[in-house]
Amino acid sequence: MTHAGAEGAPAETVEADITVISGNPDVEELAAVTAVLSEVLEELAAEQGRRELAGPSAWARSQRGIRPPVQPGHGAWRSFSG
Repeated sequence: MTHAGAEGAPAETVEADITVISGNPDVEELAAVTAVLSEVLEELAAEQGRRELAGPSAWARSQRGIRPPVQPGHGAWRSFSG
């Protein structure tokens, strides 16, 4: 299958691995199914790329690291005001 580029010229050739398990579709029907599936996969890939560029989610940003362990000893509680 060939996708049209911005100028209408073929941009790339993509081989589809589609198996018909029922029915007897003609060449036009297979081309239509292949075109729809290719577009859906391209949209999903673009969406995944946008998610990766967006950075961490609000959930990930809200997570704080665990505080370091309290070290007992002389002067360790000097800044404690409670």
